[in-house]
Amino acid sequence: MSIPNLLPAMALESDVMRTLRLEVRAWLQAEVDAGLFEPGVDRWLDGYDREFTTRLASRGWLGMTIPTKYGGQGKSFLERFVVTEELLAAGAPVAAAWIADRQVAPSLLRFGTEAQKNTYLPAISAGECFFSIGMSEPDSGSDLASVRTVATKSDDGWRLTGTKVWTSGAHLSDAFIVLARSSPKDMSRRHDGLSQFIVNLRAPGVEVRPIISLSGGHHFNEVHLDDVLVSHDMLLGTEGAGWEQVTSELAYERSGPERFLSTFQLLCAMVDEVRTNNPSAELGLGRIVGRLRALHCMSMAIAGALERGEYPDTAASIVKVLGTTFEGDIAEVVALGLHLDQDSVGNLGGRLDDLLATSLAHRPGFTIRGGTNEVLGGLIAKGLGLR
Repeated sequence: MSIPNLLPAMALESDVMRTLRLEVRAWLQAEVDAGLFEPGVDRWLDGYDREFTTRLASRGWLGMTIPTKYGGQGKSFLERFVVTEELLAAGAPVAAAWIADRQVAPSLLRFGTEAQKNTYLPAISAGECFFSIGMSEPDSGSDLASVRTVATKSDDGWRLTGTKVWTSGAHLSDAFIVLARSSPKDMSRRHDGLSQFIVNLRAPGVEVRPIISLSGGHHFNEVHLDDVLVSHDMLLGTEGAGWEQVTSELAYERSGPERFLSTFQLLCAMVDEVRTNNPSAELGLGRIVGRLRALHCMSMAIAGALERGEYPDTAASIVKVLGTTFEGDIAEVVALGLHLDQDSVGNLGGRLDDLLATSLAHRPGFTIRGGTNEVLGGLIAKGLGLR
């Protein structure tokens, strides 16, 4: 039995992309030097900074793949990849517009009505409209076919009732895309009868409840919908086609550099430590850098495939599994290299210790968000024809 290629054709960085990369890198360094943000780890998840987002939009680095007629930049996925990679590597606070730019905009472009596109896409490009995603539910795990949020059609729209959980940024976002069951479940076709809706997070009947992480951070939320009225024109795409629409978004969500660069600032700090103070801690850094280069190439290949109009879901899942394992391994390599046990981390002081403590606290989530690695392993096997 032959196994299909794991990745799309390799994408090469052009002179235009290289020039753009250096431009973004220089701008980010100027931002840091001016004290406008402090680099950190996992800032695409919890780094909400509206002022930084406004400055980013003013440079034309939001909505890059949105066509100009909808207020975007009309650039390629590869150009967006370069900007995204530099922002993540710099540990910039990009969380505010992250989901809107990464996931919602492509969905609107593919499935949205002209009215929806004209309403939301210019605002996303300007850094003025922030979105969250409402998929996961209590007791559902990674099985989205089991969602219990119900959408009931009425004369004045749809009535949504249910609870979404792990909704990143819902307390700061303007709206979220909700996956709900719009027709009764057929156990023989469990993924049928699901629809997507654009829901105003400030609408009557919407309650956002904070979920505080063990580190004390607040980026996750539980969102309760109690008979929330959603007008007919806020149905996203086709009624009953929610599952197909959700799965089409996965290449955007799972393949980007955020799946391997969340802890890049920790790696940089460790390299500086080795270079200046602790040469004996060098063990393992070469292997880490080698894995980083491979993941960069894999992720960029998928960006090239998206530019060609392909939807490499299996390859995106592979990058997600390998990447999120890798960014967690960085924290382990640093802790071992510094000969630290769990009780020592966070008590030594200094930037390296702070970055390590945050990385270790966030590490359990790396392989869960975007689909657990265990479930993705099964999807990869299926995509490769192995099951």
